[in-house]
Amino acid sequence: MEHFYTLVQNHAVMISAVILIFAYILIALEKLPKVTIALLGAAVVVFSGLVSQEKIVETGLNELYFINFVDFNVIFLLVSMMIIVNITTRCGVFKWIAIELLKMTKGRPLMVLIVLSFFTAILSAFLDNVTTVILIMPITFVVAKQLDLNPIPLLISEIFASNIGGTATLIGDPPNIIIGSAAGFSFMDFILELTIICFIIMVAVLAYLYLCFKKELKTTEEKMATISQLDNSKTITDYALLKRSMIVLGLVILGFLTHDITHIATCIIAFIGASILLLFENPEETFKDVEWNTIFFFIGLFIIIGAFEAAGGIKLMADWLLRVTAGSQKIASFVILWASGILSGIIDNIPYTATMAPMIHEIEIEKGREFVLPMWWCLSLGACLGGNLTIIGAAANVIVSENAAKHGYPIQFLKFMKYGIVVVFISLTLSSAYIWIRHFM
Repeated sequence: MEHFYTLVQNHAVMISAVILIFAYILIALEKLPKVTIALLGAAVVVFSGLVSQEKIVETGLNELYFINFVDFNVIFLLVSMMIIVNITTRCGVFKWIAIELLKMTKGRPLMVLIVLSFFTAILSAFLDNVTTVILIMPITFVVAKQLDLNPIPLLISEIFASNIGGTATLIGDPPNIIIGSAAGFSFMDFILELTIICFIIMVAVLAYLYLCFKKELKTTEEKMATISQLDNSKTITDYALLKRSMIVLGLVILGFLTHDITHIATCIIAFIGASILLLFENPEETFKDVEWNTIFFFIGLFIIIGAFEAAGGIKLMADWLLRVTAGSQKIASFVILWASGILSGIIDNIPYTATMAPMIHEIEIEKGREFVLPMWWCLSLGACLGGNLTIIGAAANVIVSENAAKHGYPIQFLKFMKYGIVVVFISLTLSSAYIWIRHFM
């Protein structure tokens, strides 16, 4: 075994890179569950000695200890927000709000599209995208049936809206959680930096979708009248749960917003909120709703990428990017934006972001905070918005596609991509203009 470990150490960069690329390929092929691939890859890098199994060595704490590469800020924030959102959802408050908004549209198809899309975007900024579309889809099918509309235009619009809305905040999309932890950005940093451009992109995308779907968004006055008469009186199922979950969720968001004053980490704020709600719930039942596959996928992924980082591979990537862009801050930023947007539509944006974040951090060590600031935001915009490129570009896309097919309305890969290419092009073009104006003028 000693000879084996020596061989691995002598070729650490190449071996860790091969493991990482092989994991990417398996994730993209979707033949095995992502969590299985990530945990198997993590086991391989630990067993091979690319990262250490020992927490303490003769000189003290071991920097290469494999647990050190797991970003527990990300893990705790994800788990805590999953608990808060799952408990809050049970009272029916989000469904109640959606139905009330729909009643205000008076059943006009264009207004239904706009309202459902904006509601999806706003929810996605504070809940995870998958939870948001799971909440919105049943309402969408009911409304489409009442208006005698094809639900596909509404569902496609909601997919795009979930990914655009999720881009706007720290907790809206997993890539932002990774970036926030790696770059040290607060919840308010994301709000101040990305909310305006996400709103602009949302308006532009909806205008494009209206042009695409306006012929399908037609119904009769009689059918429109049925939307105004939707019964929403029994949607709220537990008023005690509604009160306490709204208070806790409101205080958690307030804690996020005041992070720069309190200096309490967002993961700790969410952790406290989740713990308070659990006082009134059955933890065993609540934990069943936590997406543990996602959590362990992150853990395995962090260890795989940690091995590549420990071997020096991340630094090589950073040096390469600076070399090919001739050290230009502007060129490097826009390369990251467009490459992230395109690649995130093809491969999972979580492992992509988890790999790119340490690379930008390496550049920050070499070039300073101000040099990489626009690169962090380019990574966020590209990785999150790129999910709209294909039907497999984000988890929410897949969930909507599978449910649409079950209801007899399959969304074909190429049909979605026809719209997705234009939406991503609009999104990245507007993002490029925004980054240029905000950081380079």
